[in-house]
Amino acid sequence: MSDKPKLLSEFAEVPFEKWKAQVEAELKGVPYEKKLVSGTYEGITVQPIYNASDVAGLEHLKAKPGYGQLARGSSFEGYAAESWEVSQELPYPGPREFNQAARHDLSRGLTALNLNLDHATRAGIDPDSAIEGDVGKGGVSIATIKDLSVALEDIDLEKTSLFVRSGASGLPFAALLAALIKSRDLDVKKLRGCIEMDPLGVLAHEGTLPQSLDEAYREMAQLTLWAEREAPSLQTACVHSRSFLEAGGSAVQELAFALALGAEYIRELGKRGVAVDTIAPRMRFAFSVGPNFFMEIAKFRAARLLWSRIVDAFGGNMCSQSMSIHARTALFNKSKLDPYANMLRTTTESFSAVLGGVQSLQVTPFDEVFGLPDEFSRRIARNTQILLATEGQLRHVVDPAGGSWAVEWLTDQIAQKAWELFQAVESKGGAFEALKSGFIQSEIEKVSKAKDAALATRKDVQVGVNQYANISEKKIEGRKPDYAAIYKSRVVTVTEYRTAYDDVKHSKVIGKLSDLMGVTDEKMVNAAIEAVQTGATLGEITRVIRAGDAERPSIEPLKLHRLSEPFEKLRDAADRHLVKTGWRPRVFLATMGPVSQHKGRGDFSRGFFEVGGFEVVYPNGFDSVAAAVQAAVDSGTKAVTICSTDDTYPELVPQLVPALKAAIPGVTVILAGYPADQIEAHKASGIDDFIHVRANLLQVLGGLQKKIGVQA
Repeated sequence: MSDKPKLLSEFAEVPFEKWKAQVEAELKGVPYEKKLVSGTYEGITVQPIYNASDVAGLEHLKAKPGYGQLARGSSFEGYAAESWEVSQELPYPGPREFNQAARHDLSRGLTALNLNLDHATRAGIDPDSAIEGDVGKGGVSIATIKDLSVALEDIDLEKTSLFVRSGASGLPFAALLAALIKSRDLDVKKLRGCIEMDPLGVLAHEGTLPQSLDEAYREMAQLTLWAEREAPSLQTACVHSRSFLEAGGSAVQELAFALALGAEYIRELGKRGVAVDTIAPRMRFAFSVGPNFFMEIAKFRAARLLWSRIVDAFGGNMCSQSMSIHARTALFNKSKLDPYANMLRTTTESFSAVLGGVQSLQVTPFDEVFGLPDEFSRRIARNTQILLATEGQLRHVVDPAGGSWAVEWLTDQIAQKAWELFQAVESKGGAFEALKSGFIQSEIEKVSKAKDAALATRKDVQVGVNQYANISEKKIEGRKPDYAAIYKSRVVTVTEYRTAYDDVKHSKVIGKLSDLMGVTDEKMVNAAIEAVQTGATLGEITRVIRAGDAERPSIEPLKLHRLSEPFEKLRDAADRHLVKTGWRPRVFLATMGPVSQHKGRGDFSRGFFEVGGFEVVYPNGFDSVAAAVQAAVDSGTKAVTICSTDDTYPELVPQLVPALKAAIPGVTVILAGYPADQIEAHKASGIDDFIHVRANLLQVLGGLQKKIGVQA
């Protein structure tokens, strides 16, 4: 083979400068840097093309998957030996409904089960002691071993990974789970998955905790030590970075702040007798996946590289340096507008996650923004990643993104910037201090505002939201939980569970809870399991182990939101106007002159106003001011947009605007375009506003809706 000529060796290599010169010639005077070089919210300047010289000297390129800094993957064989776990959240509030969905989906390709606990359960409160609205909020309500038995009925817990979103504390729930496994004569040592304790993640999201941080770390430490002895394949901590991305943060911020949380957990548990080689392998990272395809691939590769460095600095061995990554397609960029586009968004996001080398993946149903998913939306979400593994054959290539000059360069850039930001957090005393001081919140808010502004001005495009709107789309009616009914039902269920005790059993429960109150930390988990076995509830166990707890922390929480929400409000206002009046708010286009003169700005104007839910009256064109004014009057509109050219406006506008305002009292007249040298003259003629490629859609459309009475 070595004697054969290299492929295409007869062609001379084209130097980069020669290629760039040809590109610049084709750009016809537009600067190369302005047209082809782009900036990102991560502060990275991305070139349109990369070469071998761009990645020369990058250390992580020297290693193979499973070796070195682990950027190329945590395992030697990638997915070839074992595919990523197909995971799915089932946010149903009742144990029985959760079980029905779980068994249905596990028989149709799901390989890991996400069990999101509701707000009350995560706080350690039984339904009969909780506030209505907290029961069933965000997940399933579990208070007793009977509840958990119903939720996990006919599910093989020795073969199915179970990822439990338990909030700031997982010990009481772990006691329920271990007691259930023992009651089924199963082996606790075969339990796989994660009891996802993440106190700092909850604090960042909610602003407070149901216990003190010291108590949270005490419970995390004891559960981790118990798992090391009794359930070696069970992870006991999970860094959820979702709140950082869902609040509008960049990939670099999400990564840096997640690493800061992970480092703080290692430190705090180390103070409580848990070695780094015990906690690090039992820690899971749950990242969101955003829409920037290559950035997200590089984010996961950089995450492994940096986590390896951090664990090594703590003295962890090579095995402990391996990062366990779960990915969830983001909610931040999903919309109620043109909602089926959410399917397409999750397709590229899940593709990024798989190429990035995650261990498990959750593809969110497209209708998540409306409420509880149905069987159809769960199926589409589940099959998205099954198709990647089977029909896409992505299981058969180890680190498929490896060697791409662009991806490798981007991996290094993200790693450098995330490491710098991580060190900034460390210099402030760690993740908790950075949250308490508001540093993390303020850094994310800067990027979030930039993203909001970019969407409002169409610097960024969200299909169906700020561009290519479909005002005739049929709305999806999502199923919202009936929290009042859920609360009532769950209170009855738990009350019946308690009153089913006879005096002897009741005394046993009291006795076991008393034993738990006086037990040493090392025996806490087993004592809690014994209490469950006699009939104690999750809330009762929580109250006992937190008796005498210190003050709870309180910070300013991150502001989680979706990008499209302001645009959804515009469309909702227009839809309410339609229901109330029988017609949509209307904009008339005064298209002046022949088609070649008005069409460009006419098409632009139609797309602009449809984003706000306006019906656009788009005539073929007018030869005279009088004809345009009469057509505008006949249309019944209160808003007119003049569409023509900059050359015709100086003569046209002074005639047309006064005529429109005389014929239609209170009319708003808008000019399509922004001829800078004519602006003041057009304002003097009566033009109320201008629409153009740099206009802020939210300001213009929202202002117009208020003027014509669509918004109060």
